[in-house]
Amino acid sequence: YPKMNKDFLPKFQEETALVAATAAPGTSLEEMNKISDVLEQQILSVEGVSKVGRRLGRAERGDHVVPVSTAEFDVDFRKEGSEGEGHSSGGRGRKEIIADITKKLKTVPGVFAVVSGPLADRIGHMMSGVSAPVAIKVFGPDLEKLRQIGIEIQTLAKTIPGFEDCKLDQTSSIPQLRIEADRDRAKAYGIAPGKLNEQLSALIGGKEVAELREGQRRVSLVTRLPVEWRDSPDKIAELPVEAGSQRIPLSLVADVREAKGPNVIFRENSQRRFALAIKPTVQDVSNLVVKLRDEVTEKVKLPEGYFITFEGEFQAQKEATQRIAIFTIVVLAVIAFLLYGYFRNAFFAVQVLCDIPLALVGGLVFTYFKLNNISIATLVGFIAVAGVAARNSIMLISHYLHLMQHEGEGFTRKMVIRGTKERLVPVLMTALAAGIGLIPLVLAADQPGKEILHPVAVVIVGGLVTSTLLGLGVTPTVFYTFGRKAAAKSIELDAPASH
Repeated sequence: YPKMNKDFLPKFQEETALVAATAAPGTSLEEMNKISDVLEQQILSVEGVSKVGRRLGRAERGDHVVPVSTAEFDVDFRKEGSEGEGHSSGGRGRKEIIADITKKLKTVPGVFAVVSGPLADRIGHMMSGVSAPVAIKVFGPDLEKLRQIGIEIQTLAKTIPGFEDCKLDQTSSIPQLRIEADRDRAKAYGIAPGKLNEQLSALIGGKEVAELREGQRRVSLVTRLPVEWRDSPDKIAELPVEAGSQRIPLSLVADVREAKGPNVIFRENSQRRFALAIKPTVQDVSNLVVKLRDEVTEKVKLPEGYFITFEGEFQAQKEATQRIAIFTIVVLAVIAFLLYGYFRNAFFAVQVLCDIPLALVGGLVFTYFKLNNISIATLVGFIAVAGVAARNSIMLISHYLHLMQHEGEGFTRKMVIRGTKERLVPVLMTALAAGIGLIPLVLAADQPGKEILHPVAVVIVGGLVTSTLLGLGVTPTVFYTFGRKAAAKSIELDAPASH
């Protein structure tokens, strides 16, 4: 188990791919369209790609806002009439096609491209707010310092095999027109900085003064300065602003100048943040994140007021695993209590619980050879197998007690063999019915839509084999070797299991 890969969810075998390509911040729509034409031609040149659609940026009011300097391509591998198949028109596998697409995109200079599936992209964004399985966020007050820390982390991440695709938040300096109020002068003229901001906002940004109606149509009437005034620092400095009963030039109470500043400032929980998005090229993400976290803690020195968080699918996997472990312990405690009431004996309750690992061994071994990956889906399979194993043990032990109390059998080897034979058919029928029904899912490793069911089926089939074969051998042996006193006590107390 410690040597197996750990993932939150299995890798999705989607029939389409999503390519997110980001150019330099501030790239115009026209220029990004030209870059996208080149990228689209590169994608279409890959054998097996059927269709490509694209969009530039996303709406500002959406839940996933991206600028026009980011292009997203929807790549379809399928041929007409080949829906439901896991392969492209040329018979090539999805992994081959994606590898070729990634290789082609790297030939386009000035563009950072990440290839993933539409569903995987959305899950990553919902987990951390960043469209990547692993997100590292740096929080602090100074934007330049945040970027500096982010570059240090990126350098460390690229030294770890599997984390080479590490992308920084795309930010850059853009020309700005800054108007900074001189508080002392503003106070001397009797004008508050807040009132000054209101006046400038109305003059430069515009203010709605009325609403025009024409039938069912409504048009807002907005007044603001013409473009030649809004773009000129000198003319803005001459703007008259109200200061009590008089009007004075803006330059008397504020400093108007051209400067450079960030094109975007990201905030989370009211704090400035800088993010790194990592698209792992390997499956063992959790262990790699732990390794990166240790290196960052050791080598990156954070000033006071700055901190780093590691988020993404690995964090969700860790939390879900902890939650399942807690619930499993609680459920096992309840089951132990119920078993004690059923057998009126602690020995048989413990024996049933100890038989559960026999089923888990088979599921774990089959998972290691078939998947070499532990995800939430495999954990669900382990829970299902544990129930089957417990049921088989309860069925055998209760039948032994029934033979002793109601059919005159003594605590002999003959009785144990007879009881095991009489319960052999129900146990085998349960295992065979479930196992045969799950075989199609075990064989559907590369089929789209079976990504969750396949690991569950693998665990259950492997667990059924060991829970059936070892259960039919170990449970009777332990009962006959150590259970004489416990059986006598259960019959003496007229336990429900003996009826």
